[in-house]
Amino acid sequence: MRSYQELFRTPEFTPLFLTAAVQVAAQTVAGLGLATLVFRSTGSPFLSALALFGPALAQVLGATTLLSAADRLPPRAALAGIALVFALGTAAQAVPGLPTGAVFAILLVLGLVGSVGGGVRYGLLGEILAREGYLLGRSVMNMAVGVCQIAGFATGGVLVATLSPRGTLLIGAALYLAAALLARLGLSRREPRASGRASAAETWRTNALLWSSRPRRHVYLALWVPNGLIVGCESLFVPYDPGSAGLLFACAALGMLAGDTVVGRFLPRSRRARLGPPLQMLLAAPYLLFVLDPGLPLALVAVTVSAVGYSASLLYQERLMALVPDELSGHALGLHSSGMLALQGLSAALAGAVAQVTSPAVAMTALAAASLAVSVALVLTGGVGERERARNQGP
Repeated sequence: MRSYQELFRTPEFTPLFLTAAVQVAAQTVAGLGLATLVFRSTGSPFLSALALFGPALAQVLGATTLLSAADRLPPRAALAGIALVFALGTAAQAVPGLPTGAVFAILLVLGLVGSVGGGVRYGLLGEILAREGYLLGRSVMNMAVGVCQIAGFATGGVLVATLSPRGTLLIGAALYLAAALLARLGLSRREPRASGRASAAETWRTNALLWSSRPRRHVYLALWVPNGLIVGCESLFVPYDPGSAGLLFACAALGMLAGDTVVGRFLPRSRRARLGPPLQMLLAAPYLLFVLDPGLPLALVAVTVSAVGYSASLLYQERLMALVPDELSGHALGLHSSGMLALQGLSAALAGAVAQVTSPAVAMTALAAASLAVSVALVLTGGVGERERARNQGP
């Protein structure tokens, strides 16, 4: 499968694509509104960064307790239900006078619920598309993320300025509700991919099984750590330039869109294995310019160029799919999604803490240097460059 036309003719791909796109738009609009609301009420870069990426921290707990549900829930009901919970939670955060502690308690709950969502969504994508079409389908989903983030952050910035942060949160809640309806009405009913009861013990068992393979461990680390640290840089856009944070986020989404388009649609299979590490180094290097505390034009260029490197995750996901049996695909992709989001949340907290005692520019530079060092270390260990054996190799 090498054409977009063939991809969108595949039954159920379009409603899954639209559901994910609307949910990303909701997340960006609501996240910017909440981060601005918290920053205005507390003046804290740490809490602002945590408000934007706080739900990701709860992915650590969700990945160790709830992830086995990703293959054991009916996909349509799960996706619709998760979006509905996010709609209700986001609307609750807009209640006037809600204490900051309550805001973060809701974020924790949403993060726990959302920890299952990535595995359900991308496991379903693997069912809808043949394995050879997964990279193209995943790249198009990532492109939707880029487009919706551009639109979401740009629109969110306008909404924050013209309405209020609380009004922006309500718009985000309405978008989550629309995503729930799209999932319920657009997807067909499917049976769970795996039998048995979801439990924390089963989650631990499968996590250990996935982690027991050295090639899979290296792929997971490559998917989680370098990207997560750069998201920590992005979490400081609001305190770095409150008036232009939406524009910075939009430029990052534009760069990600460009990278995913090229890698997903035009990069030959023969070149994919070698380009993952260079793309992740590209992701980190431009943020080293923030040591100069650049003005907005140079910052926008650096952020846009950097985000092209996010396309490396497509290559590592394809490698992960080749290392995982079909019946564990949802759990494996859910572990990737949860681990990625958890690292993003931890990096956002770390970035906010460093910025609290130094400055946003210094914190962004430090995290970029750490991301670059991790990418180099993964190359030197040889894990990310190993040739995988059989596509259907078992655990």
